[in-house]
Amino acid sequence: MRSQAEAGGVLAHLATNLRRLRLAAGLSQEELGRKSGLSRRMVNGVEAGSTNISLANLDHVAAALNVAFVDLVQPPQQPHDSLRVLMWQSASQASQAVLLGAAPASRQVELWSWTLAPGERYDAQADPAGFSEMLYVLEGTLQLVLAAETRQLATGEFFVFSSAQAYAYVNAGESTLRFTRNVVS
Repeated sequence: MRSQAEAGGVLAHLATNLRRLRLAAGLSQEELGRKSGLSRRMVNGVEAGSTNISLANLDHVAAALNVAFVDLVQPPQQPHDSLRVLMWQSASQASQAVLLGAAPASRQVELWSWTLAPGERYDAQADPAGFSEMLYVLEGTLQLVLAAETRQLATGEFFVFSSAQAYAYVNAGESTLRFTRNVVS
């Protein structure tokens, strides 16, 4: 999540939502940890609002609870179609990822707005099998680093790929990069 920045509201919403959803599922922290591949200590820390968690691990927790990713991070009483939740921010605070909304699909589709400052990079962990991403570059050039290839996507270009692999977004240019990202599960 906001891996290199002060986490604020999203960690509070996550803590509250995670505890509520875990209890509704009748799971202990240890059972949820086992089902999601995390330690009980990690689950406890996230529920306490004192531990940060990666976006990929949040996907694992959502799958273990049989809920949508957005159900874990949305503010109370806010509809999925108008979220605007800051999920990641670089140490410089010049780069960020904002979850804009979500809609049901076979499981769910997420729409994200990304900004990367010149020289910045975001490394992502592999999503579960069956996940895909759709990228559309609004401004600048996105360097998408995949296991088998690196693609350069200029303004107006798009690309769809399986995100069930490690990948990275890189802004190797000299101007700000802006792109949208749809995650389909």
